[in-house]
Amino acid sequence: MSLPATTLPTPLQPDTAAALARLADGMDGSALLWASGYLAGMAHALAPAAPIAAPVVAAQPATIVYGSQTGNAKRAAEALLAKLQAANLPVRLLRADAYPLRELADETLLYVVVSTQGDGDPPDDARGFLEFVEGRRAPALKKLKFAVLALGDSSYPQFCAIGRRIDQRLQALGGERIAECADADLDIETVSTPWTETVARIAADVLKPAAPLATVTPLRPLAAAVTPYSRAKPFAASVLANQRITFGAGGKDVRHLELALDGAGLAYEPGDALGLWPRNPEPLVDAVLQATALDGDTAVRIGEEERSLRAWLLDKRELTRLARPFVAAQAERSGDADLQRLLAPEHAGNFQRLLATLQPIDLLQQQRADWDAESLVAALRPLQPRLYSIASSRKVVGDEAHLTVAHVEYDLDGQTRWGAASHQLATRAEGDALPVYIEANERFRLPADSSRDIIMIGAGTGVAPFRGFVQERAALGGSGRNWLFFGAPHQRSDFLYQLEWQRALKDGQLDRIDLAFSRDSAPKTYVQQRIGEQARTLYDWLQGGAHLYVCGATAMGKDVHAALIDALSAHNGGDRDAANEYLDTLARDGRYARDLY
Repeated sequence: MSLPATTLPTPLQPDTAAALARLADGMDGSALLWASGYLAGMAHALAPAAPIAAPVVAAQPATIVYGSQTGNAKRAAEALLAKLQAANLPVRLLRADAYPLRELADETLLYVVVSTQGDGDPPDDARGFLEFVEGRRAPALKKLKFAVLALGDSSYPQFCAIGRRIDQRLQALGGERIAECADADLDIETVSTPWTETVARIAADVLKPAAPLATVTPLRPLAAAVTPYSRAKPFAASVLANQRITFGAGGKDVRHLELALDGAGLAYEPGDALGLWPRNPEPLVDAVLQATALDGDTAVRIGEEERSLRAWLLDKRELTRLARPFVAAQAERSGDADLQRLLAPEHAGNFQRLLATLQPIDLLQQQRADWDAESLVAALRPLQPRLYSIASSRKVVGDEAHLTVAHVEYDLDGQTRWGAASHQLATRAEGDALPVYIEANERFRLPADSSRDIIMIGAGTGVAPFRGFVQERAALGGSGRNWLFFGAPHQRSDFLYQLEWQRALKDGQLDRIDLAFSRDSAPKTYVQQRIGEQARTLYDWLQGGAHLYVCGATAMGKDVHAALIDALSAHNGGDRDAANEYLDTLARDGRYARDLY
């Protein structure tokens, strides 16, 4: 690596400073930390000062491995890390795809925190880890002690399936389960917090700390830590622009928003997401209060928090997403036999259609039920932030973040329904404030080498991060080529950022663009068809080292993956297994990344 230039004063002679810079060049983070400690120890020997005791170090640290699609599993893993570090216990935290699988055989204490996506799929960063532990190459784990925290959504049949599979497999390989696999629903903290407390106590007993390896004396006073804005402490970003970028009265309302981040210190990279804490529409809250015949001013206390029922419904509870716990509670309180039958496993398909079609207000209006304020708040899911891919590069827009948002608004039985976050975003005027934070997405990053080619595949608002990619690549001035596949229903009304893409083509910032407008042709044409048509060229780009990115709905991502296998197998002798393994290899190497929702 090359260290950044610095203008800080130094006591070193120029030739000594240059020699030190040459020595540091090429060191990774671990080597630099070791070198800093070594030099600090030398300084201490020459000029003794009050030492700071180093953390107690054990012969082998605990390992925390996480697999996360939206950041929840990562946050839970980081909470465990902080707990163990606070107890001066040796521990390391690794994303599942960065974990050296060969080290599993020698682990003594392993914690796995992993989510389950959709219909029982692992997050992309945990696919390789899952395949390894379930495969024939998995080692015997006779000296391993482990615990698993599984994250999921109980509304889906395969609730926490990935965590459970890993838990069962680690035991089958000989590992000792030191805590039962914990299944966390969308209200994650109610399960993750006690699980963290339990396994942290066990870690203190399992790990046998040795004496400190060294003491470290700081060469200068340590600066006070700066608390950044975060998920728990969002920044009030001002709306600079809110513009509709689709056309036609009957089509989708897609918005381009520009938000000011001045003074927030919020840094993001292309591929990251902006998190928004939504607020439910007030007409929807009024409808819920009317349907339940409850007084919005009623005080409700949940745990340590007390607020009015209206305040809970506005800011703290999900009203636009239906979930199993509320359906079960509504079925019980209304006595509706049909609704109760839908909860049975044999009706999983119909139940999923119910979740996809209706909101809590629909059930409240359809079946009269006896609700009190506290029970209603307890039955509804905690309101969760929504993530939107950032559609800009800071190198181009400065302290701003741009978003591409599809406004969810539709009629159901003569009543308007909204998406909480999209409605909030779509209806904000210039100058309004929105509570936001940055959600890093380390797996969805541009190649460090800007001479590498990239292939971007997106449909609808899935094109958002690629706008940021192209801006970033243009600002860097690298020689790598940029190829975009974009799909939407209609070219005339739904070609998002059309003028920008055309200008990028003209200026050489975009080298190729392949378009698929499904409703403008018969039969319908999607991006996966365009992939098939360009299979030869796509194969050549990948063979030449190109990085591949996919962004959009989960169903679209699966169709694109299948199309990529078809395209690759068409040029490898028809071996689909080899094509699938090729994509897996690209993913492990960081050259195939997906951001699906």
